Amino acid sequence: MPDSAAAHRESGADQAASKRPERYLRQYELVDRVRAYHPGVDEDMLNRAYVYAVAKHGSQKRASGDPYFSHPVMVAGLLADLKLDEHTIAAGLLHDTVEDTDANLDEICEMFGQDVCDLVDGVTKLTRLEYQSEETKQAENFQKFILASTKDVRVLLVKLADRLHNMRTLAHLKDHKRLRISRETMDLYAPLARRIGLYTFAEEMEDRAFKEINPEARNTILAQLDEFSAESAKDMARIEEDLTALMAAGDFKCQIKGRRKRPFSIWRKLENKSIRFGQVADLFAFRIILTDNDAAECYRVLGAVHLVWQCLPHRFRDFVSVPKMNGYRSVHTTVRASGNQRVELQIRTAQMHETAERGIAAHWGYKNQQYGFDAEGARKVGLDTKSNLLAFGEMLAHGDEPDEFLANAKLEMYREHVFAFTPKGRLIVLPSDATPIDFAYAVHTKIGETCIGAIINGEERPLRTILENGDRVEIIRGDKPAAPVGWEALAKTGRAKAALRRLSRDQEKAEFTNLGRSLIDHTIRRAGFSPNDLSLEDVASKAGFNSMNALNLAVGKGEYTTAEFMSVAFPGHESEPISTAGRMRADADHISLLIRGEDLRTGRAVKLGTCCSPVPGDRIIGVSEPGKGLVVHVIDCHRLAAWDHVPDRWVDLKWTSLAETDALATGRITVHAANRRGVLAMLCQAVANANGNITGLKTGERREDFIDLVFEIEVEDLKRLTEILTALRSMSVVDSAERYRESDDDDG
Repeated sequence: MPDSAAAHRESGADQAASKRPERYLRQYELVDRVRAYHPGVDEDMLNRAYVYAVAKHGSQKRASGDPYFSHPVMVAGLLADLKLDEHTIAAGLLHDTVEDTDANLDEICEMFGQDVCDLVDGVTKLTRLEYQSEETKQAENFQKFILASTKDVRVLLVKLADRLHNMRTLAHLKDHKRLRISRETMDLYAPLARRIGLYTFAEEMEDRAFKEINPEARNTILAQLDEFSAESAKDMARIEEDLTALMAAGDFKCQIKGRRKRPFSIWRKLENKSIRFGQVADLFAFRIILTDNDAAECYRVLGAVHLVWQCLPHRFRDFVSVPKMNGYRSVHTTVRASGNQRVELQIRTAQMHETAERGIAAHWGYKNQQYGFDAEGARKVGLDTKSNLLAFGEMLAHGDEPDEFLANAKLEMYREHVFAFTPKGRLIVLPSDATPIDFAYAVHTKIGETCIGAIINGEERPLRTILENGDRVEIIRGDKPAAPVGWEALAKTGRAKAALRRLSRDQEKAEFTNLGRSLIDHTIRRAGFSPNDLSLEDVASKAGFNSMNALNLAVGKGEYTTAEFMSVAFPGHESEPISTAGRMRADADHISLLIRGEDLRTGRAVKLGTCCSPVPGDRIIGVSEPGKGLVVHVIDCHRLAAWDHVPDRWVDLKWTSLAETDALATGRITVHAANRRGVLAMLCQAVANANGNITGLKTGERREDFIDLVFEIEVEDLKRLTEILTALRSMSVVDSAERYRESDDDDG
């Protein structure tokens, strides 16, 4: 990817700054900073916490060579910038003492009180995990931390401040550690910051992580941003002047601030919207921040703007009447301003702007002469902390293993939303590609467990239907909880996936137990004995199981053989084990090891559709096509429409865990690129840099200026294919890059 001198200058300046000795806050500076917004602060506690942290960390050093205590001091400074209470700031000073020094929670509780102690405990990592893998450690620590955050959101704020300061000082660590920490930040902590509206933290964490994870892409985007900025500088200056004059003419008391979209935000839009750089509509935006905190003033400004400049209807968003889950409120409109220049305007009051910048932290202040979190005030503007973190609490209640909880938590931290309604008018906020199954679980777990169908806007629709804004959804319920095969693949939210996984585990356990019981009974009779001749509970005990059900389960899952059972039940008797052909441990090349479905019989012809080339991670469905057997399609494949009238041919499918961890599949990408010398080498290099393996290449239409290419690329999963697509879209020589779809005239 092409480099940029400006990008290099920025990157070099960042690295040089991060390697200079850090100037940390002195004790009196921290206290003064807190006193400025909280005159009644308990200065004595802050002073004691500062001195305690410095004394406990003593001569410890950071990788940079700075005193270790500079880190908790700067974390406390970040919390003070958010204007939090003294207990939270004291916890920031003390957050590493239990983990990294000889301090203990009893001592902290005695010296600083139970409130500070609980916050420190919530942030402190789990101990005694030294024999577990890094992934398991991360999952268990994250599970503990989320549990503490659902009880007190201040735990989350301390952790986010801790992570942000660590990201600011990454340069001193080894490459592999920087990459691991950056990926963890991008996957977990930046989305969590967005979830509670703390955009200032989220955007900085994302950009710093992006610089480590994909520096080539970031440099490419910075180069194009600089070029675009230079080309449009005069237009932007003129638009700001015109906008200022328009606000003055309407006697609107406001501030006008310009903002340039951050590199990672642009990358994410290229990835999510399947567009190229020049199609990003909000590279630059102006914020109109009204001094008057009257929400109605936002709409008056909107009307004044639309009377002068033409709006783009598909780019209008009203987050004032329907706030985001994190309390964000603003009216967004994109207009064609003077010079026919497209520009986004964000219209909000000063109070809305404060929440937009600091999220939940904007609701710390005085109430009834006490300084703390105003939960009631936060709820009034649409930010309900408990509801915001409730989904994580529900996932914990479903009993997921730590690694499953971590995976589902990542899914829960979505960015784009759709707004749907229950028959009684209750608003349900979901991910943009959610289905009725997600809706059912969002309303209530029991409704999700008994969901068997859905009526959308008065018409019964398949559960694979993608919900749209404004849909009215009524859930059709069955008599008892059930988790049909393939439903987890239809769900988008972590909450629904966790619940369905628990139901599946329970059903699978029952199925394996019944299978084991049948295998044991058949083996006993095949050997010429009767099950009545045995005390099966005694046999189970001798075999080392606490019950016959546990033994049946182990046999059904293949963890304990019937031959082993017979050697315990009838010592000295020789018997042949029952064949397990056709079960999940069969030939590794068999399709049943990669795809699971309720109608996948052994020997049945099953193949992946070439019309959409499914890869692990795609949501998939099977269609029994005459003469072809069962053809597996991606859920949004255009060819599925041809089978809508014959629902009995549809089979719900999902990828097995083996497919998700040990399979490779061929994804196909069509690229529309500039027809210039060396372009093929550039595209191939971009695919290689994104860890894709090109196995085939076809050229399509070729013109003087552009060329169409179809790449066949071997990938592990959908995530890798998406990364490759995004890498291609970020290139200046690429007009478009999409997953290849065969036309109806092609042989699929």
